[in-house]
Amino acid sequence: MSAAPLWTWLAAGATLVIVLLYEALQWLPGRNMPDTLSRAAHARLRAAWLNALAEQPGSEILAVQTLRNSLMSSTLTASTAAIGLMGTVTLIGAPLLNHEPSEPFAFTPRLMLELALMATLFAALACSTMAVRYYNHASFIGALPVGSNERAQWQATGVTYLRRAGVLYSWGLRGLLMVAPLVAGVAHPLAGPIAALALVAVLVGFDRFSA
Repeated sequence: MSAAPLWTWLAAGATLVIVLLYEALQWLPGRNMPDTLSRAAHARLRAAWLNALAEQPGSEILAVQTLRNSLMSSTLTASTAAIGLMGTVTLIGAPLLNHEPSEPFAFTPRLMLELALMATLFAALACSTMAVRYYNHASFIGALPVGSNERAQWQATGVTYLRRAGVLYSWGLRGLLMVAPLVAGVAHPLAGPIAALALVAVLVGFDRFSA
């Protein structure tokens, strides 16, 4: 079995590096200038929303309904990731499981992208599932009567859970978007970097925040 050409390795590597480098570069402004990133601004918005409801008696039903909508969105993302993961494992895992020990095993650029695809879908599933968990807990806190000792005791925890749920939901959704360049790279090595650049261009617009 002939080795994969060098250009296919470079194309597959570029597909991964472009997206990972973009996410790494987002970490620095997120630490130093959080006001410029949408994810940080939205985290503050969710915290301010729950704190504002804690000062409005009778807002418990509104809090539960809004959090339920967010919970359902995370559930939909988790279900999509789970279906995609099962399909990917079925298509990719079967050849690996049926591989004969006597036959030489070749780690190819395509296989690398396929494994990255499965890992990305699993990460999206895990993040979305944990977002469901935190939204569920925040719903119980938001349903506590405003002005009660229990609400005051758990309010800070509810804000923390709501922040975590939003961040995890964001990562789950981003994981589904990151599937696109991986699938393109599996279809054709040169399509991967092009799709990765297109994805980064889209994410730049989504990640920038201006009041």
